[in-house]
Amino acid sequence: MALSCGIVGLPNVGKSTLFRALSAAKAEIGNYPFCTIEPNVAVVEVPDPNLERIHAHVETEKVIPAVVQLVDIAGLVAGASEGEGMGNQFLANVRECHAVLHVVRCFGGDRVLREGPVDPVGDAEVVELELAMADLETARRAAERHGKKARTGDADERRAQEVCERAVGLLEAGRPVSDGDWSERDLEVLKPLCLMTLKPMLYVANVGDDDLAGESEACRALAAHAAARGRRWLPFCADLELALREMEPEERAEFAADLGLAESGMDRLLREVYGLLGLQTFYTAGPKEIRAWTIRRGTKAPQAAGVIHSDFEKGFIRAEVHSVDDLEEFGSEAAIRAAGRLRTEGRDYVMQEGDVAHFLVGR
Repeated sequence: MALSCGIVGLPNVGKSTLFRALSAAKAEIGNYPFCTIEPNVAVVEVPDPNLERIHAHVETEKVIPAVVQLVDIAGLVAGASEGEGMGNQFLANVRECHAVLHVVRCFGGDRVLREGPVDPVGDAEVVELELAMADLETARRAAERHGKKARTGDADERRAQEVCERAVGLLEAGRPVSDGDWSERDLEVLKPLCLMTLKPMLYVANVGDDDLAGESEACRALAAHAAARGRRWLPFCADLELALREMEPEERAEFAADLGLAESGMDRLLREVYGLLGLQTFYTAGPKEIRAWTIRRGTKAPQAAGVIHSDFEKGFIRAEVHSVDDLEEFGSEAAIRAAGRLRTEGRDYVMQEGDVAHFLVGR
């Protein structure tokens, strides 16, 4: 599935530095407003040790990891929901993304040209208010539109109107639409609206290299803000991660070891994104390719097959499944089969993290 994450925040909080640290793309860096004029887009490979574990036992021509699309979006300013700054473009770009990485400045110093002290909660609230104001206008228009159609007696339109009015009520009360208790039918009504406060959001605290664990007062304040909204956060030193990325592999490993970094910030961030969206990975493995596929948790075998090709879902007959652990234990699929550990699963099988699958399909 094509997963995209929008990187948002106020100008000069380190969004473009974070983007460069996470990707091979070149985002223009500059301490002046709107230094990112068009959204920079990069496709980033998801670090996945299971691919090497599989490759150790399966000869193949190529190994293809799962990917995430990152979108570095122009800095938002107060009044964006009314078109201030680059508001309209900013909001349009956020609406197109599946998840939001909200970068918040949590470091001090005078190297960023912004007035006032470090205020992560105040900064976060400026962005969230603009997203909510834009969503409120969208939800009100949708409620009005469905209301006009409901006057003809259309029950579905009346129900859609009620769903949109509930969204309006949440936003007017200062709450994101994600706070609502929405059924699948409700979400079908809301999905076309691309409401930004309905999207999963992760706070990324951009910290200095003297606070890699995020223990400063600023980080504690942001953590409390995130907890009050039922969201997650993580510390991320964009400057350090960018410096590490630009090093040679051996130098990077040595420097990371000196700092006591067990894993890169990118690994942690992408793992959080997967959790944020309720995603997991399954694999296919053969002589042509070993490949990681991204699905939502709870996906059944036919729908997983459909991620590979839509015709596979339609023609699904059964799946032959084993785990990466099975492959390491027995050394080959043939040995797994001989040991009776290769499972045959039908249409109701729910895919598990780390499954290696072959799908049998018919015409």
